[in-house]
Amino acid sequence: MLFNSLTFALLFLPVAFAGYHLCCRLGSAPARAWMVFMSLVFYFWWNPPYVLLLLGSIAANYAFGALIQRSEPKPRLQSAALALGVAFNLLLLCYYKYFFPLLHFLEGIGLHFVSHPGSVILPLGISFFTFTQIGYLVDCRGGVARGHKPLDYSLFVTFFPHLIAGPILHHKEMIPQFGDPATYRFNAANVRLGVSVFLLGLAKKTLIADNLAQAANKAFLRPENLSLLGSWHGALAYSLQLYFDFSGYSEMALGLALLFNLRLPPNFDSPYKSTSIIEFWQRWHITLTRYINLYIYNPIALRVTRTRMAEGKPLARAGLRTVSGFCSMVLYPTFVALFLAGVWHGAGLQFIIFGLLHAVYLTVNHLFRILRHKHGKVEPDTAWHVIAGKVLLTYLSVLVAQIFFRASSVENAIALLKGMIGLNPNPPMAGWREMFALDHGFAPVHMAGSIYEGSMWAVLILFCIVWGAPNILQIFSNEQPALVGPKTPWESALRWRPSLAWGVVLGLVGGIAFLAMGEPTVFLYFQF
Repeated sequence: MLFNSLTFALLFLPVAFAGYHLCCRLGSAPARAWMVFMSLVFYFWWNPPYVLLLLGSIAANYAFGALIQRSEPKPRLQSAALALGVAFNLLLLCYYKYFFPLLHFLEGIGLHFVSHPGSVILPLGISFFTFTQIGYLVDCRGGVARGHKPLDYSLFVTFFPHLIAGPILHHKEMIPQFGDPATYRFNAANVRLGVSVFLLGLAKKTLIADNLAQAANKAFLRPENLSLLGSWHGALAYSLQLYFDFSGYSEMALGLALLFNLRLPPNFDSPYKSTSIIEFWQRWHITLTRYINLYIYNPIALRVTRTRMAEGKPLARAGLRTVSGFCSMVLYPTFVALFLAGVWHGAGLQFIIFGLLHAVYLTVNHLFRILRHKHGKVEPDTAWHVIAGKVLLTYLSVLVAQIFFRASSVENAIALLKGMIGLNPNPPMAGWREMFALDHGFAPVHMAGSIYEGSMWAVLILFCIVWGAPNILQIFSNEQPALVGPKTPWESALRWRPSLAWGVVLGLVGGIAFLAMGEPTVFLYFQF
């Protein structure tokens, strides 16, 4: 079931909302049980058999977590239980997500090992609920997670706004909310805020992202046929599609959680305004960045630091200024973490390149900061042209990686990149009149030998919005719809307040978004 479907909006959500607040009158346990049940119904709607897989995963991980907690006096047994739990999750994930693509790859190079059905349907959200539970097991081993009841744990994993495409939750921020009596009292302010945030997120998806998808899909279908201008149009259209699709989903999830008096962590905070790749990862898929830091990067960096300390090698700034220190304390953990992040996003060499490109970017970014600090340049540049240059450089770096993220293969990505530097055979400016025609908007335009959808003016206007307008977290900062506020505050008349004017605007936006639904389209992060 999709958030942008009429079935969800007119059937599932009203039943879930009304049932929850009726159950709240009976107590917190019935309310939580109702939400677990409705979350399973939500998951069941897409592919019924995989509900058993989800329930099995929850039961197994809860049992592993309980064993880890009970075996605290026996460190070896505790470590063995953690290893088994992590292995169970990774084997499940690898089977569904990577096993059959690997077999296809081996067959492509002439290696045949076993007879197999060819593929398997990927369970929705398996990466998200698997990583969420691995983090829980690691925290059980560290003594951070303990004593949680089965009902709380089940709701933590299955809560439907985050189940399919994130954010990746942490038990410390969600399970305490389940124990708060205020969670089970009807709160009109939360409902008003939740509906407002949800409608704006829905509008991003149905009115912007889905229209941009036409241009992006055409461009990546046959990138070798595009001119220089057409290649840039397709790449920029996809970049904006991904931006509005993912931000739309993230905001719809925030709004839905508020209807049940729960606040999710923010997962998106104007990443294209970032002045560095480090800042970009602090704004894009925020909970994935947090997860990578907590459970991959930091443990590797800590182990490296302990090893260097035992060997008497310099640490901190002194160590980072040496080649060996920088390679072991920054380059090594960064490449391992981002390689795994690339693999997490998908089974294919293009996803590995996507991860490694970001690893290169982050390593260079860290090196630049170290060199600036070494030469006494610690204050950030404030000149507008310097900031604009940094934002543009960061965005273009991200854009190159996004092309590999979207492409069906490495060859497909390289073909589009070649077009963007004018190496494709078509004339560089072919089709420019149609692309800049004012009467097309997002409407498709088909040309012989070329692939163009929509108007370049629409793309340029959207970039003005992305770089110049406040985001949802800033617009609603008076009420703070997420657990954490925006990275940068925003003082303007666009800040939301409960008023007739805002009600009319949101009503119009929501009405248009509903009319634009039609056949629902999946979110780009829907099957990770």
